[in-house]
Amino acid sequence: MCRNIRQLHNFEPAATSDEVRAAALQYVRKVSGSTKPSAANQAAFDEAVAEVAHATQHLLEHLTTAAPPKDRETEATKARARAQARYGAA
Repeated sequence: MCRNIRQLHNFEPAATSDEVRAAALQYVRKVSGSTKPSAANQAAFDEAVAEVAHATQHLLEHLTTAAPPKDRETEATKARARAQARYGAA
């Protein structure tokens, strides 16, 4: 599951709230060991996702770097090349 969490810092344009929430959801799923919580745990699960997303957004807003922002399309192209080298042609 954690392989689905992507780097969100230092991209242009900045990470969206949907990307931050998706990363938070993956983190909470991994920590809880559950992709779909029971009805009894749904409220706690949702609260945890919201809190992790909030903390993540706060972190991203306060990080600084001297490196130039990365281009999303360039990074996606590199990731596809790595996947093709690793898994072969689809």
